[in-house]
Amino acid sequence: MVKITDVARRAGVSPSTVSYALSGKRPISDETRRRVEAAARDLGYRPHSGARALAYGEPNVLALAAPLRAGVHVPVVMRLAVSVVTTARAHDHDVLLLTQEEAGEGLSRALGTASVDGLLLTDVELHDPRLPRLRSLDRPSVLIGVPANPHGLTCVDLDFQAAGEACVNHLAERGHRTVALVGSPPEVYLRETAYAHHLMRGFTTAAGHHGLTTSVQPGDPDPATAPRLAERLLREHPALTAVVIHNEPLLEPLIQAFRGLDLRIPDDLSVIALCPDDLATTACGPVTSVTLPAAELGSRAVELLMRKLHGTPVPRTTLLPPRLTERATTRQA
Repeated sequence: MVKITDVARRAGVSPSTVSYALSGKRPISDETRRRVEAAARDLGYRPHSGARALAYGEPNVLALAAPLRAGVHVPVVMRLAVSVVTTARAHDHDVLLLTQEEAGEGLSRALGTASVDGLLLTDVELHDPRLPRLRSLDRPSVLIGVPANPHGLTCVDLDFQAAGEACVNHLAERGHRTVALVGSPPEVYLRETAYAHHLMRGFTTAAGHHGLTTSVQPGDPDPATAPRLAERLLREHPALTAVVIHNEPLLEPLIQAFRGLDLRIPDDLSVIALCPDDLATTACGPVTSVTLPAAELGSRAVELLMRKLHGTPVPRTTLLPPRLTERATTRQA
């Protein structure tokens, strides 16, 4: 696939000059424009739909593929989507939101119905079925999530493996020896959603390093399941002194369930959450937490995509370092 950088190299100009020459967005000398057009013609370059739209004064569009399927926590997705829209508007782009579960050819059909400059994808799986088609599309893309093989792709996400390690390190330093992870819903693990597996890997790796006893439990987001889950954790691990919760709908119900079993938090049981800061400061809190930076991920993804649209090199993978804030739910074991 011929890229704008290939045309720029052939014409001896910058990628942004190629974009301006083909779109008409800024004045370019006739000689430079002819050189760019000749290079594009020789290489068989076909501009992105956004560049064509610029030439005719039509709005630029980014597509955000955010499938709302089982196990997805919609409030976090919407927070990310708002950030994508806000950042895109700062670059004079609108956003087409794709919420259906589109894979492969279905994704191509969805993009073919509109003039779309580039594509952002969420809910990335380790072996995501959308990736082969994504690699062959004639427009740039950014994944909010990191698959098992990111070769040829641009990805951005919270470093979930480091987040899992940070939670365990925080607890181990305070003398906890038996800890549990209450993670995403079961269907998220069955789909091999990348962030859930990266977090679990970080959690179990750090626990092994510290010699801790661990339990990893998928969490049904239905609040009614919290009492049964709390009872099962304590029955299977009577020495349990700390729980890491990465399941926003279960955070407050599970804390209440442990308190209903006469456990004092943090005196008897320490709790760490992976969640947005506003939830950590309001849910039975304030709760010690690792920030889930949905808004920052949305803005970072758009900025990376805009750089790719202008032919600027970008890193293959951008991982945001976890930020753990100690509040009132953790203490020495």
